Amino acid sequence: MEPVSAPAKKTELAEDLGKEQHGKGKVGSLKNPETYENVPGHVIPILEGEFADFDTEAGKFLAEQLTEEEFIGFRLKQGVYGQRQPDVQMIRVKLPYGGITPEQMEAFADVVERYVPLNKGHITTRQNIQLHHIPLDDAAKAIRELGEVRLSSREGCGNTVRNVTGDPYAGLLEDEIFDPTPYAGAYVRYFVRHPTTQLMPRKWKTAFSASEADRAITPIHDLGFIPRIKDGERGFKITVGGGTSIMPRIAETITEFAEADSGEYLKVSEAALRIFDRQDWLRANRARARIKVLIDKIGIEEFRERIDEELEGEWVLDRDFEGAVERGRFVDDEEAGAPAVPATPSSPNGDRSEFDGFLERNVTPQRQPGFSAVEVKVIRGDLTPGQFRGLASIMRDYSGGYARTSAEHQNFVLRWVRDESIYDVWTRLADLGLGDPGAREITDVVSCPGTDSCKLGITSSMGLNEAIQERLESMQITDPLTRQINIKMSGCPNGCSQHHIGSIGFYGASLKLGDRTMPAYIPHLGGRSQADTTFGKRLKARIPAKRVPEAVERWLRFYESERSDGELFADFVERIGTEDFEKQIKDLTMPAEFSLDNVLQFVDWSRSEPYKVERGEGECAV
Repeated sequence: MEPVSAPAKKTELAEDLGKEQHGKGKVGSLKNPETYENVPGHVIPILEGEFADFDTEAGKFLAEQLTEEEFIGFRLKQGVYGQRQPDVQMIRVKLPYGGITPEQMEAFADVVERYVPLNKGHITTRQNIQLHHIPLDDAAKAIRELGEVRLSSREGCGNTVRNVTGDPYAGLLEDEIFDPTPYAGAYVRYFVRHPTTQLMPRKWKTAFSASEADRAITPIHDLGFIPRIKDGERGFKITVGGGTSIMPRIAETITEFAEADSGEYLKVSEAALRIFDRQDWLRANRARARIKVLIDKIGIEEFRERIDEELEGEWVLDRDFEGAVERGRFVDDEEAGAPAVPATPSSPNGDRSEFDGFLERNVTPQRQPGFSAVEVKVIRGDLTPGQFRGLASIMRDYSGGYARTSAEHQNFVLRWVRDESIYDVWTRLADLGLGDPGAREITDVVSCPGTDSCKLGITSSMGLNEAIQERLESMQITDPLTRQINIKMSGCPNGCSQHHIGSIGFYGASLKLGDRTMPAYIPHLGGRSQADTTFGKRLKARIPAKRVPEAVERWLRFYESERSDGELFADFVERIGTEDFEKQIKDLTMPAEFSLDNVLQFVDWSRSEPYKVERGEGECAV
């Protein structure tokens, strides 16, 4: 008989093992007054009492009866985030798995017109829509008005379960294992307002993909779900510990299969969240208090053991996971509401080259015959009130009244468009300034707001986005492999633009030259996303911001001239290495002396005053 080995000794951690971690309680009770509707866009239950509480607390703060420190946690939990500019806020509105209705689009238009000075809403890479520069008393009005159409900012900020993202093409494509949307909806409803997830060591990001293609990019999330079928049962592979920022990590697997309909995937998720919530040692340094830090410390094998132990706890007996899935699943038969074949569809008359370019590069045939998904390229993720309303009208007329934002390129995906209607959709989009081809391609440049609004911003990433896009358009790129390159930039190292996984990625930095400072960027090259998620290689270079577009053009020309047949950019970077890329831009990294001739080098993109670093304390770690 083989000797029984002793169990591995677990890593000693400063945990609060006696912490009370309650469930939500019975649905419809005073402790859990949520009710659920299977109405498109109505995923997160709206509680009127929360708006009244926000009105009260905001009023106290404005009357100086509460300090900022006392008010901030409450404000963040309602999705209202401080900006670098004093006395204004950003509202982060959650769109679970990106879903949105025409009525909600129109509500955004109304709120933007009334309360947003810059007259735009911003789509993020996590399928939120953010509204910036709103005074606090107007923020209270805005979240209430958005709530009237069941849009929620609840737990859009703070140390909570943030917006649950998903594949915007879920339910539509041939490679799908099954549509995860109902189960993503149940996950959202289970963990919003859950007592254990209200003040964790740090935020928690979740993604649900629909296939092995992994269009939701689960490897960069705290928790990720990829569908599986086992013995005829639906379930998920669950991954944990991914993330970007200053410690980029690829998620590791907790389990290859957790049942979906029985609620096992919720049970495993809650076990992981309970373990994370008890790590008091992580709270000592909130800037590094992510689940990936715990995985780094103890390893994935020990984390799996801790999950198994947690699942043996008495708390499991107090939960009804199968009932939570049954009550909370979000079921919407989009096909039943899909448009009929149009009676008199339009078609191109004469030169159709522009439309054909859009058709080739922005339209994806669905697995359902006769329908396609149309991805709308939204420049820098910004939509004006007129564009919100125009898209709402197109949704009603051509896509059965439903759409999703994308999880990687700040775009807008119209689903269930009749093939016969695509030309009409394109002409309507073009009238809105949204008809450009090249969604998810090289000119679909991604960036966070940077110093436009974020306290953590070092550089004007939105300004650089515009400058790079102008340079790329002037190059008139037709090479199909070059067009596949994606470019992303963040205004700081934290990675809100996903610069780590861009083919070409940048994050904001600075260069000190005597008594003056110059805005700059640190590049990463060769990143990959989705099923092949890989972090780009950081170059030993710091490029002045005004020289970055030139660096991008040189790298693209270098790639086109030196690659082998069919070689993708990331493969080229892997083969060539970073040193040759650094040589291509060596002269661009040379410091410049301040003078009248080069004064603009010391002014950031889209700015008029001399650059200086003004980085505040961000609230994402509060």
